[in-house]
Amino acid sequence: MMDKLREIRDKVVSSLPKKVKVKDVEFEGPFLVIYVKNPQELTNVDIVKKLAKDLRKRIIIRSDPKSLKPKEEAENIIRGIVPEDARITNIFFDEENCEVVIEAEKPGVVIGKGGVTFRRILKETGWSPHVVRTPPLKSKTVESIRNYLLSVRDERKEILRRIGESINKPILHSDKWVRVTFLGGAREVGRSCYLLQTPNSRILIECGINVSGNQPPYLYIPEIQPLDSIDAVVITHAHLDHCGLIPILFKYGYKGPVYLTPPTRDLMVLLQLDFMEVAGREGTQIPYESHWIRTALKHCITLDYGVVTDITPDVRLTFYNAGHILGSAIAHFHIGEGFYNIAFTGDFKFERTRLFDKAETNFPRLEALIMEATYGGSQDFQPTRKEAEENLIRIVNETIQKGGKVLIPAFAVGRSQEVMMVIEEAIRTEEMDDVPVYIDGMIYEATAIHTAYPEYLNEHLRNLIFHQGINPFMSESFVRVDSPSKRQEVIDSSEPCVIVSTSGMLNGGPVMEYFKALASDEKNTIIFVGYQAEGTLGRRIQKGWDEVPFTVDGRREVVKVKMRVETVDGFSGHSDRRQLMNYVKSLSDKPEKIVIVHGEESKCLDLASSIYKTYKVETRAPMNLETVRFV
Repeated sequence: MMDKLREIRDKVVSSLPKKVKVKDVEFEGPFLVIYVKNPQELTNVDIVKKLAKDLRKRIIIRSDPKSLKPKEEAENIIRGIVPEDARITNIFFDEENCEVVIEAEKPGVVIGKGGVTFRRILKETGWSPHVVRTPPLKSKTVESIRNYLLSVRDERKEILRRIGESINKPILHSDKWVRVTFLGGAREVGRSCYLLQTPNSRILIECGINVSGNQPPYLYIPEIQPLDSIDAVVITHAHLDHCGLIPILFKYGYKGPVYLTPPTRDLMVLLQLDFMEVAGREGTQIPYESHWIRTALKHCITLDYGVVTDITPDVRLTFYNAGHILGSAIAHFHIGEGFYNIAFTGDFKFERTRLFDKAETNFPRLEALIMEATYGGSQDFQPTRKEAEENLIRIVNETIQKGGKVLIPAFAVGRSQEVMMVIEEAIRTEEMDDVPVYIDGMIYEATAIHTAYPEYLNEHLRNLIFHQGINPFMSESFVRVDSPSKRQEVIDSSEPCVIVSTSGMLNGGPVMEYFKALASDEKNTIIFVGYQAEGTLGRRIQKGWDEVPFTVDGRREVVKVKMRVETVDGFSGHSDRRQLMNYVKSLSDKPEKIVIVHGEESKCLDLASSIYKTYKVETRAPMNLETVRFV
């Protein structure tokens, strides 16, 4: 390792201008960090780009601590350099990493055209700027994550150094093969978990809970034990059936990195903490303690879309937009030097929605694809998004006109924000009465996180926010429910309203209180807008259950369901059958093999058969515990 670093240092010194004084070079996770004594001499960004290309490494330039301006002086210089319309809300210094974190409402203004302001800050203060957006809605999650990572920066730096050494260790085996073991999520929806192996790497993709039961993925089988033999964990998005058990990996011995997008990191922490809170409140078993969530957070390495990153000695990872929820990604793995390319779609939507662009189909190379089949059955055709929105507003208006309340169970992340956007526009354009829209559960906080990452939203929404001054998330129609007393007030009120609350499948959360209180009144309506897994109360209500038993204080109570029950298809963040087939057709590079997962058994088998017959591509729909060799 020292020989490799020495070789890289020599290359760095010879490639940079002679007047640039390099003090040190070291690995931090997937990054190569170059410490220089006079960063002001290194403001030509093209030199650094060329060096990164030559070394095939992602490079971070940091100042030698001795060259830094004192913090108070540096802050005054920064405030003098950055235009006032950037609206800086906070500046704090990370001395360990020689970084200054600048929080602003307009990060682009802080960076400047072509990075000119960014480079001027570096040149005049010595501090390397790290620019972050001030969320229009204050997010406790975003703020607490930033503060926590700053508080453990010394420990995190050591973790990143260790990860960097692991990524850059020598390749030991010259054999060439690729295989995937399915530890969960095969012929089922829930507990997604897959082990990607090469002769030199073991990469775990997802580690989720089972939404309709307590069975975790098969983490005890020999292929994955011991857990500290895993080189990397990759998460495609923040829904708990994909990331809910990440902390348990650390609890039982994993010590490596977790790769994910920045929004996925923040949403994952939010949903894991909520999962623990709900489980504790309802008396169900909690598989880990909150400090394991913090441990996992220390090991998170965030990657934006399109950034190619070494994650093991022989595997590079690139994330692409999946269109499912905020920050959701298709994980593309480039194995060896052009040897094999395999992508895991995670959950994806091949249609532009209110929030996101449709899933990416353009990959440099693609020999194999692991794709979802939530709506892969031959009859799983959803209405267009326009029809879905019209149906939703029609049902809401009919209920309001009767003086009733509309209850919309929704995941905290994804469908909630889609529904909020539709209702906001309907109220703004007077297609719907301006009634209160109550937001309960984790939905408000998840929405605040959306406002922190507008660059992950689609172009239309970014244009509304940045150029037209309309931020639909900030509508006055939305009312936050942040206490049990406020919730009871909403229930007791005789006024018509809309309630959007977690959880989306009626398997816990504050939506249960609303359901118990509202179900027996035929003026009210419950509208399902997302997938209801087999075995959940949501699926049972959809099927027509007219009585639902509950246990309250040790007594059994039965709630009669007289409210109107509606399902509005077309809002799902999953691709329907037509979109799944069109996705395969639209891929820029036709894969040799396609493996179908994340769907009920019949849907996985049906989709696999149809893709084979239509596109003449080898397909599989494996069972859990099967291993598929790709090459």
